[in-house]
Amino acid sequence: MARPRNFDEERAVDAAMRAFWAAGYEATSTQDLCEATGLGRSSIYNTFKSKHDLFERALRHYMDGVARGQTELLEGEGTVREKVRTLLEMVVDDETGDRLGCLVVNTGVELAPRDPSIAERLRRDYEYRLGVLTGVIEAGQRAGEIDPARDARALAHFVLTTISGMRVAGRTGADREALKGIAATALGAL
Repeated sequence: MARPRNFDEERAVDAAMRAFWAAGYEATSTQDLCEATGLGRSSIYNTFKSKHDLFERALRHYMDGVARGQTELLEGEGTVREKVRTLLEMVVDDETGDRLGCLVVNTGVELAPRDPSIAERLRRDYEYRLGVLTGVIEAGQRAGEIDPARDARALAHFVLTTISGMRVAGRTGADREALKGIAATALGAL
């Protein structure tokens, strides 16, 4: 008879997410995961099957939180420019704070080129965020805030790519003023 779990699985996933976020997939050892989660090796492998399985769960947990926050912001009150400005300001704050970057961007750089399942998960996340932002830009076009002759999907790609670029720039040393300049330039392109 299997013993009942004596831990909160979601809390363990969150702790593992933080460990992977801080060090990346490859550099996070099983021992690091044990220390982060407070679990033994057998509990980790009995529950999550593998480091990769735990990473996928942690990445999904991260993506769900980010997507929920961005969707609430983008579908909330305000003009399109106000919403995008807030989104870009959040990136500036993130990248000049703890410098962990974005787990999605970090994973894209580290794993996507050689891990098809991770690449597919990242692609679906990007498509979801692209769809939300495209819809917001189209609503802005209908409201007269953004030139309706502009390609809403191309503008959404541009904003998302700018965000990813800002995150990489922040990780590689761009300071707050540089990131604010990038954000202002991107906002001016809308």
